[in-house]
Order: sequence, then structure tokens, then C-alpha cells
Amino acid sequence: MKKTKYIFAIITFLMSFGCALFIANSMFGNILFGARPVTVLDKIQEGDMIFQTSQSKQSEAIRIATNSKFSHCGIVFIEKGEKYVFEAVQPVKYTPLKTWITRGKENHFLVTRLKNASRLLSSVTLQKMKNYAKGFNNKDYDHYFEWSDDKIYCSELIWKIYKNGAGIELCTLQKLKDFNLEDTRVQAILAERYGNKIPLEENVVAPSNLEQSKIVKTIIDTY
Repeated sequence: MKKTKYIFAIITFLMSFGCALFIANSMFGNILFGARPVTVLDKIQEGDMIFQTSQSKQSEAIRIATNSKFSHCGIVFIEKGEKYVFEAVQPVKYTPLKTWITRGKENHFLVTRLKNASRLLSSVTLQKMKNYAKGFNNKDYDHYFEWSDDKIYCSELIWKIYKNGAGIELCTLQKLKDFNLEDTRVQAILAERYGNKIPLEENVVAPSNLEQSKIVKTIIDTY
């Protein structure tokens, strides 16, 4: 009987201690146990742009045509305390940040931010950007890179969110003919998409245009 009492007392003590420890950690964790280690992802803020090297046949053509290692990009939004990449794939969607990173080649990624983001991207402006972005959610990916809102591709999505949601033009638009279209791998993709009617005068913005924008700075580069 005494042994049972001792066991009960020990269990009660351990449970009480565990509860107290949990409450203390929740209320005073940084004081008692030190701050949570800061990771590279903690540096990422809402409105940041994130770039990666995707691994498709189209990705290779984009990198060659734009003379850049980047072939895909998205914009970071925070929903219910979690970071997501809003991206134009099939369809346009919100992808958890960590999941998005794992899709890139060797998990490498680069993050840029407006040089004066603290002044230009107020909570009100960010909300306007998010509200505008919602109009593209679930839209189809634009394989033909047309400058319309019916379908949309990754860098076009970011450019339009900044332009129409925040009134900020990240870079000057280019024409399709301005890119390096001479490589046979690029020509193969163009022929597959357009046949003999390549829209050389179509307005285009590439991931490299956004990454090299004069009004942004690099925050993280894991390449």
C-alpha cells in the first residue's frame, strides 16, 4: 500500500513539475532558457521576393534566354502567422515557404527586398498588395507569356502585384525579342509554343529583371 502511495506521489510531482515547466517556458522562455535560435528564414519579411532555379525543360530555356541562373520566383506573404510564397504555377497558389525552397535545385534560393521597404511597404500597402493578389489565386499558368490577366506567369505576377497593389514599378518591361533567343534549346521551346508566329513584340518581364532591379537589395543568397 505504501509503495502505491509513493508511486502516486512521484507521478503527481512529475506531472506538476512538467506543467510548471511548460508554463514557465511559455511565459518566460527567453529569460529562463535563452532565445530561440534565429534561422536564415527568420530574416524573410512580407513583401520580399524569392528566386530559385527550377528543374524543368522550360527552366533551362528561361535561364539561357535571360542569361541568369534564376527561372522561377514568388512573393512572400504571411497568413495566420505562417510564411507563404505566392507563386504562378499551375494553378497560381500559396505555397508554404519551406516547401517552396525544397523544390529548387539543391534547395538554393535568393531573397530580395525594396531598398526602402520600411517606408514604402506599410501594413496598409501590404494589405492592398495582398488584396490585389487574391484576384490571381487559382488562375492558370501562362505558358505563352502573354501580357494579360487571363493567365499569368511567375515574374509577371510579382511585377503586377507591386505595380497595381503598391504603385511601385520594379523594373522596365522588355520585349520578347530583347532576350537571347538564338540558342537551339530556346528555339525548341519557342517553336513548341508558337510555331512560326513568335510574338517578338510582346511585353515580358523575367525573374532576372526583378532580381537585378535597381530599387531592390539582396537579403539572403544561398547559392
